[in-house]
Amino acid sequence: MPEHIPDPSNLIRLTPPRNAGRNLLLFFGAIIVASLLWNSWFTVEPEEVGVVLRFGKFVREAPPGLNFKLPFPIESVIKVPVQRQLKEEFGFRTQKPGVRTIYKTRDYSAESLMLTGDLNVVVVEWSTQYRIKDPYKFLFKVRDMRSTFRDMNEAVMRQVVGNRTVNEVLTTGRQGVAEEVKSKLQRLCNQYETGIAIDQIVLQNVTPPDPVKPSFNEVNQAQQEKEKLINQAMAEYNRIIPRAKGEAQKTIQQAEGYAIERINRAKGDTLWFEALLKAYEKAPEITKTRLYLETMDTIYPKLKKKYIVDHEIKGILPLLNLDDEKGGK
Repeated sequence: MPEHIPDPSNLIRLTPPRNAGRNLLLFFGAIIVASLLWNSWFTVEPEEVGVVLRFGKFVREAPPGLNFKLPFPIESVIKVPVQRQLKEEFGFRTQKPGVRTIYKTRDYSAESLMLTGDLNVVVVEWSTQYRIKDPYKFLFKVRDMRSTFRDMNEAVMRQVVGNRTVNEVLTTGRQGVAEEVKSKLQRLCNQYETGIAIDQIVLQNVTPPDPVKPSFNEVNQAQQEKEKLINQAMAEYNRIIPRAKGEAQKTIQQAEGYAIERINRAKGDTLWFEALLKAYEKAPEITKTRLYLETMDTIYPKLKKKYIVDHEIKGILPLLNLDDEKGGK
């Protein structure tokens, strides 16, 4: 049988349009151009700074807002939160912050167990709050910045704790430890050109290790009892000693006043006797009479009964009722 020959008109209909490939290329080209234009714009948040890299090399910083860059892979952007306060935790990890903060139960004693200057062991948990002040240094001056920064924190904290006694670290010296760690850590960050500014070192929890906590609590109780007894003794001392000092000062002042009075009286009596002697030497009889009258004037008012008897009368005693005078006393 003869083969079937197709109709030429049908062959023309099945031939694809001449511009189909061109349209397809234009379509994909438009998609690529749109994608490149879309990737050329980026937004930086108010608390961030955009670090623009051209083929991996730093070229500029982009401020907050809408910014333009060359399409990827020519330029890329790393956003750095320069206005946000960041935090690194040591010895613990916060799982869920809030009114009742939930912490992870994993053991982080390797970074919190430290040796004090008096060869005691203490567990120090703390957090470091910091900001990024120089994005360029933060990204490019130190490799693996977060790990290096954590190692710096641990090194400085161990150095400061190692220079203090366990009592200082656990009680009165906590604020001093935090301030010294902040100062030394900031100097170290400046030396390494990390671009980090330390805001605060917060000692979260400073305790003795769990195996020695009972013994440590007993020591604390003994020290508290000692301080209590010392305070009671000082209170009693402050109550008695000032009073005794006051009474002693009062007695001294009274004695001094009495001595001054006696001296002044003695001086007055001396002057009086000297004046009396001069008057007696000038007029003896008048002076004796005056002295007699002055003496009587002093004695008579003190007598209850007065008997005036002539010195020439004799045998007057039987007439005086001396028994009544004796019995009336």
